[in-house]
Amino acid sequence: MRTENLARAAAAEAPKDLRAWLAHLAERGRLAVAREGVGLADELAAVSKRLERERAVLFPKPGGHDIPVVANLFAARGWVADSIGVAEEQLLTRFLAAAREPLASREVASGPVQEIVHNEVDLLRQLPIPKHNEHDSGPYITAGLLIARNPRNGIQNVSIHRCQISGPNRIGVLLLPRHTLSYFRMAEEAGEALEIAIVIGVHPALILASQAIAALDEDEMGIAGALLGHPVDVVKCKTNSVRVPAHAEIVIEGRILPRVREPEGPFGEFPQYYGPRADREVIEVDMITHRTQPIYHTIVGGGYEHLVLGGVPREATLLQHLRRSFPNVLDVRLTRGGTCRYHLAVKIDKNADGEPKNIIMSAFGAHYDIKQVVVVDKDVNIGDSEEIEWAVATRFQADRDLLVVSGALGSKLDPTTNNGIGAKMGLDATVPVAAPELDFKRIHVKGEEDIDLATVLQKDPNAAFSRVLARAR
Repeated sequence: MRTENLARAAAAEAPKDLRAWLAHLAERGRLAVAREGVGLADELAAVSKRLERERAVLFPKPGGHDIPVVANLFAARGWVADSIGVAEEQLLTRFLAAAREPLASREVASGPVQEIVHNEVDLLRQLPIPKHNEHDSGPYITAGLLIARNPRNGIQNVSIHRCQISGPNRIGVLLLPRHTLSYFRMAEEAGEALEIAIVIGVHPALILASQAIAALDEDEMGIAGALLGHPVDVVKCKTNSVRVPAHAEIVIEGRILPRVREPEGPFGEFPQYYGPRADREVIEVDMITHRTQPIYHTIVGGGYEHLVLGGVPREATLLQHLRRSFPNVLDVRLTRGGTCRYHLAVKIDKNADGEPKNIIMSAFGAHYDIKQVVVVDKDVNIGDSEEIEWAVATRFQADRDLLVVSGALGSKLDPTTNNGIGAKMGLDATVPVAAPELDFKRIHVKGEEDIDLATVLQKDPNAAFSRVLARAR
């Protein structure tokens, strides 16, 4: 409990909204500011992609809009931990603690997000919505929290969906088989629209929480509150019953229409391919509210921010799931090369041969997106893809350590599947329990960790090299 209390105290010191996080980045040299007037179609995304591993970027007056746009909130995994006030090695532990002890949101009478109200809606005129990848069907809202209420009990769900601007007050939305779709089906079966809100411009903790693999009717806003160290203040929407973060930048209020489907896509997705065009659900927008001078957040589809924001919460939930049955699971990582969704590395303190295969099967059941699992020993750094590949190269034999499952449900965005149906593969890259110690003992240079290079290396290597050459003549 002392560890969790310290984590809460650290979170209480972290920035509390998007503006505070941007100020935090600026103070540390992590925020770039583009020239005014960068184009919303392609150019903004191009600049963001070039800087996605280095700095966040703020775009003043993009495409002539008065509302600035920000991208690349996370250019490194450590930034995610920084945003909630913990060290990187504490990130998953902190997220698990928040999921275990959520802080329910707190309703307030008013908030900055409703300072300006647009009753007449024209999305592209009123908001600076960019087009990202080359073959995207048009401008997309990509960093909006879609908040929906269970039409039977009023419990809310928070998630992110790709939202295509299809008209002045019309949005095409991809609803994958998750909780928002469950709520919509309840409403559609009753012949009713599902009330929703799309919230843009929030503290990173709210975005992280939205990606948690939580049970139906577990409100992710409570996880966000625990990450922040205090309840999230929410206000009731003006046209429906959805509660939204009071200190957000922008809210789009609307309804997912029953028995209406319209073309949506293509759109550049996290696998770095385009999600195809198809008839999807449709949101009709009733109102836009925002701060007096709002900031619009966008995520470039398939970019690093897209991957890391989805990866970290999934890792925490997967770690929790696996530890319920296997307490010797030490850490997990959804790898960058596996799009932070499809490939999972699991580090264990191995107890018995055969156990890694059980862990692999449990991981497949934890989330349908996972198509490959590699289990490694505790001496392997799963944050390093070369270390994982080394473990497979030196501790894995396909005829003995490979597990293949055919005809399983996977991601519908994986182009190798048949509408989501595909194969899953597990690799046991661990050392056999009874193996002679020296057979798998990693080589090590004695004293490597203790060498102080400042005392060993000469300060002027060019001059030193010249002296060596002079003596050699």
